Amino acid sequence: MSAAEFDPIEKVDPIEKFDPAPASDWMIRRRAYQAVRELLSDDNNYDRGLVRARAVVDLVSAQAGDTGLTKLAMVLTMNLAQALERIAAGQQLAASDLAEVWFVD
Repeated sequence: MSAAEFDPIEKVDPIEKFDPAPASDWMIRRRAYQAVRELLSDDNNYDRGLVRARAVVDLVSAQAGDTGLTKLAMVLTMNLAQALERIAAGQQLAASDLAEVWFVD
């Protein structure tokens, strides 16, 4: 499914859709959650989830430019690190070791 076939912006409040103001930290956290949720939400069509997640990232880019994308990357990185710490603790591993298994091996 192409981005033209699905418009995830319809899920965004109309006020936010056209807001040219700089991205607030709250908006960036909301968009990070939205992108992850879009990717995970469509169990039947992974490609559609990718298109939807990409559309959220494109929305951040349009609304907040490079600064917003940098903030989005940092929010996602910090949340992933926290998730890895929780998973690693449950498995009695160091989070850095678990990250190496996930990303290097």
